[in-house]
Amino acid sequence: MDGLYDIIALILGFITKEEDKEYMVLFINACVRQDSRTKRLADKLLTDLQGPVTELRLWDMEFPVVDEDFLKKRDQLINNEMFSDPMFDLARQFAASDEIVIAAPYWDLSFPSSLKQYLEQICVLGVTFIYGPDGTPKGLCRAKKLTYLTTAGGNFCPLEFGYGYVEALSKMFFGIEEIRLIKAAGLDIVGADVEEIMSAVEAEIHG
Repeated sequence: MDGLYDIIALILGFITKEEDKEYMVLFINACVRQDSRTKRLADKLLTDLQGPVTELRLWDMEFPVVDEDFLKKRDQLINNEMFSDPMFDLARQFAASDEIVIAAPYWDLSFPSSLKQYLEQICVLGVTFIYGPDGTPKGLCRAKKLTYLTTAGGNFCPLEFGYGYVEALSKMFFGIEEIRLIKAAGLDIVGADVEEIMSAVEAEIHG
């Protein structure tokens, strides 16, 4: 047992004791295309990681509409500490994972909308974070490391709306200490050697 999440998780029944739990990697896959270059980088990374990998293919998932009825139900469940409700399945899974990998192409200064929908489902007070007495969020997630992989066709890819958002959320709300970015850019520029760019990034992953 090491930390706030472990104590609360056992009380609420999210996870078993450390000695009974196998190291688990959660792979959040937002790569829609079959020949996704972002997914190619993720596959390279995943071969180096220990433990079983649980993959979530976000484009295959049906996320509920976050409307007023949804928010009322969620607030009621949270207020009654009914965290075992299926509404919180994704949040409990995220909170209990030992390592997180997110693969999301760089689209329109950000990432695919399915990833935003997923993040809305896992931001659950009492499961992935709590607020301290001063109103500052405190993370409840087990994971200490999150890797974010992305690719971009051009070289203009400011990170604050995509990776930067995930980084801030992971550190400030989820309490994940180590956030790593793996990026290949300029892939669709005329004359670009795509294979050379991708191979160089893959070498960094294994390095």
